[in-house]
Amino acid sequence: MQLEQTLVLIKPDALKNSSTGYILSLFSELHTGLRFAGLKVAHVHRMLAEEHYAEHKGKIFYPELIDYIMGKLHHQDSPDRRRVIAIVYEGHDAVRKVRDLAGPTDPNTAREEKPGTIRTLGAVIPVTPTDGRPPFHRMDNLIHASATLQEAEREIKLWFKPNDMVPGMRHFPTAEAAEHYYFLNDRVYTCHKPNSTCLLTPGDIAWKSDIEILEACVGQESPQVLLRCVAAKYLLNYRIAE
Repeated sequence: MQLEQTLVLIKPDALKNSSTGYILSLFSELHTGLRFAGLKVAHVHRMLAEEHYAEHKGKIFYPELIDYIMGKLHHQDSPDRRRVIAIVYEGHDAVRKVRDLAGPTDPNTAREEKPGTIRTLGAVIPVTPTDGRPPFHRMDNLIHASATLQEAEREIKLWFKPNDMVPGMRHFPTAEAAEHYYFLNDRVYTCHKPNSTCLLTPGDIAWKSDIEILEACVGQESPQVLLRCVAAKYLLNYRIAE
């Protein structure tokens, strides 16, 4: 059976409630046969949050969802405490095992249908927007877990660079950058621009798909959606983002 990798995010509500140890104990190699392939503490900036939840853009709860994963809802007055723990787990049947332990997305459903799963400890919060949107419920459900292998690949590449993982645990093709790539205002350049961020320098190892996207975006005037997926991980922990 082929080894799989999947992404888990321990969200700000779990960190605030000190549930991290409990969650990690459930995912331990002793219980699941899964092992760490990558782990980081991340200060989530808006670009990364928007790319992670791109499928929900336009939905009524989207603004609060972005603020939630950025930690703004649970640490309104303490930007330095806003963080997420991002983990790549590896093992046989990793996606299903993690999803089974996580439980249903809705904590109320989890308590009814899958008692003992992680999200039974979550909460459903009523929200009354002040911008004209109708009331809705926000789900503080402690963790994110990739739903499919395809989603896991997209999310792992979104949150992790190859050198965030030991070489033997990099499941996706990598390549060596042949030139500099700088990012500024949703555009990529091969020469430095004031206030730009250097994503890669010659010789750096990156996901092969990322380099292909960067090469295709050089010189493009219109903002590139895929470019944000590449750049987001390089801006992690760059500075405290409001």
